[in-house]
Parts: sequence; structure tokens; C-alpha cells
Amino acid sequence: MALKITVIGTGYLGATHAAAMAELGFEVLGLDVVPEKIELLSSGRVPMYEPGLEELLAKHVAGIEGSTGRLRFTTSWEEVGTFGDVHFVCVNTPQKHGEYACDMSYVDAAFASLAAVVREGALVVGKSTVPVGSAERLAELLPEGVELAWNPEFLREGFAVQDTLRPDRIVVGVQGERAEKTLREVYAVPVGQGSPFVVTDFPTAELVKTSANSFLATKISFINAMAELCEATGGDVAKLAEAIGHDDRIGAKFLRAGIGFGGGCLPKDIRAFMARAGELGADQALTFLREIDSINMRRRGQMVEMAREALGGSTFLGRRVAVLGATFKPDSDDVRDSPALNVAGQIHLQGGQVTVYDPKGMENARRVFPTLGYAETALDAVRGADVVLHLTEWREFRELDPAELAAVTSSRVILDGRNALDGERWRAAGWTYRAMGRPRA
Repeated sequence: MALKITVIGTGYLGATHAAAMAELGFEVLGLDVVPEKIELLSSGRVPMYEPGLEELLAKHVAGIEGSTGRLRFTTSWEEVGTFGDVHFVCVNTPQKHGEYACDMSYVDAAFASLAAVVREGALVVGKSTVPVGSAERLAELLPEGVELAWNPEFLREGFAVQDTLRPDRIVVGVQGERAEKTLREVYAVPVGQGSPFVVTDFPTAELVKTSANSFLATKISFINAMAELCEATGGDVAKLAEAIGHDDRIGAKFLRAGIGFGGGCLPKDIRAFMARAGELGADQALTFLREIDSINMRRRGQMVEMAREALGGSTFLGRRVAVLGATFKPDSDDVRDSPALNVAGQIHLQGGQVTVYDPKGMENARRVFPTLGYAETALDAVRGADVVLHLTEWREFRELDPAELAAVTSSRVILDGRNALDGERWRAAGWTYRAMGRPRA
């Protein structure tokens, strides 16, 4: 008999996982404690922007004309317990307020509620990013006859559907053969298509996600540190990155200097990793991550200072600043810990008249910074601007016509905080173009 799957928590991770499991042929029931979210998902819509996700939901959500009907959503724990053979826990683990540590309250609550209704013989699978050691503790909350496995997620916002259906690796932390066998059945299609299936113990599975994010953060902050040296010496960080990227031990990915990383994962994950290492008495092993975090945050302030210099070096008071980008990365509407929005906010708080445009993140940005100005198009954002800041590398911004924008600005100065624009093209249209870690023309 085919396995029936539930997904606990239907945020970014859970909604994607539920839709992907339906696409792989399983009957799926998603649960969330927020009725409005369940109502939205049940109509085939999503509470966030993620390319391809809404289309995948519409293909499978029950009640939508032409759908397979394999995917339903509920607020009932009892229904989840009766329905599921495999329960994926996908709830959020934010950073604790005022601390580096991870807030496990949502995970703990989900396990407590699930433990009260889960059937004997079922498998519970944790996907949330948790401090190492959590799985062993959570396994004790489950009733006898119910196994736990840990299956970390590796989703990239903007590519989440692809990363779930065709993952570059599947990691499962298990304590017995039955859990491994069940998860091999769940992931039979991607494994059959070549995705590696890595079986580990609990602590190794928990460490994989935080280790991967820490390595990625280190690479990004390394090239940003090199950008600081290039700015001090007149070097070109783009050419430096190109040269070292040809070394196949290093690789070219994530070597584009800019204003740094943000979002709901990398910053909080490396901080939680440091906090957990301290609890384990191994804090010295991760002290380098403090500098990684520091370099990353410093880039935001350096962009603010670049903008101040471009305006004459004194004050932002009364000056008009256009900001292209609000989300922490392109192909997302996520503004959590967004470097772009942070820079915009800093300039605004120092007296600048800031106008922001983003293709997908405007509504979320308004909630975080309602006092900033917002424009409906890039052209409207730069109208009358004394300086333009490019802070999120959307394709739309790379394809802008510099001459068209030049006709409406007060001053033709653009600062590229992502090293993603064609500087020669902008200069040819009469702009002063500057990018972080690059020589001045």
C-alpha cells in the first residue's frame, strides 16, 4: 500500500515539500495552526513568492478543476495522526530575540502535538534546521513504536521546487533500518534520477545543514573581505574572483563581492551554530564565524558610506536616494534581514529621502519599513534621484536602459552593490558607475 504523507508547518519549506511530495505521486495532507494560511493553500495559492510553486500546488490541490486531488490541507492534528504513515516536521526555527541561539519552541510544540495523535508504526521526519543534539532529545517525546529520522532541507529561495524534486543530495539521519527503508521509498524517484542518498546518524545529519550554510557564508564573506583590500589598494575584486575561481579546488560560485548575505537562513543559522558550539564546550571551533558575520554586516555600512561620498561626503539630509531592490536575493519576495532594505533604512534614518522599487518584495518591505518611499517602477524610483543604489540583482535591473533612466534623474550616479551591472554600458550612457571593490573609471 502506498505511503501517506503529512507535512507539519506550511511555510516556505512546508508548502514546497507538500507540493513536491504530491508531484512524486503520494497522497499528502499539510497542517498548519494558522487557518488563514490553510484557506489560502487550499485554494491553490501561496503566502510567498516562489517560482513554480503556485503552479505545482494548483496541479495537485483537491477541489481545483483538473488537479490530481492528491494534496489537502487541514488544521486538525487528529486528522493528521489518523492519515499519516510518514510525518515531515517543517516548522520554523528563528533566532531567539536578543540572543544568537535558535528558538526551538515551534519545533517542540509540533512534536508534542504530533506525539499525542501519531499512530504506532509511523515515521516522524524532522526537516527543520535545529541545533545538533535536538533529534536525540525529540525522539524521546514520541510514543513507543514511532521512529524518528532527520532529513535536513537544502532549499535555495528561487529554486525551491527544483531543489525538492531534483535535490543535489538527500541526507537522512536514522537509528534503524526501517526508517532508512521508508525514506528510500519516499525519495525513490529523485534517487532513481541520480540524487545521492547519504545515510548518517542523528548528529551528523543535523550538522550537515549548518555546516553547509557556514561554509557558504565563509566564501561570501571571504570575497567581500578581498573587496575591502581591493578598495584600499586599487585592485579589482571582479578580476581577482575570476582568477581564483578558475582553481577547481575553489570554484567560481558565490565569489561576487557586494553588500553581503541576508535572508531567513544564513545569518541566523551561523549564529545558532556558534551558540550551540558554546553550549557544547566547543566554542573555539567556530570563533571564525564571528568574523564572517562581522564582515557581512560591515558591508552594509560601507555601502551607506559610498552613497554619502557620492553625495559630497557630508549629509543625506534632503538628498534623494533611489534604491533598486528590497529583497535579500532575486526571485523571492523575502525581505528578512535584507541587506538592501537595511541600507535603505540606514540612509532614511540619517535624513535621506529614499525611494525603493523591487519587482516582488514591495508589500513585505512596506510592512518592515512603512516610512520609506516606494515606487511602482524602476523609472519612477530614480526620478529626481541624486544617487541610485543597485542592491538586489534582479534580472529586470540588469536589463534596464541606462539612457532612459538618465533622462529622469537629478544626477547620473549609480552605485552597484552587487557587482552585477554592465559598468561600461552605464558609463556609455553618461553615468558615473561605481561598484564595491572595483577601481574607479
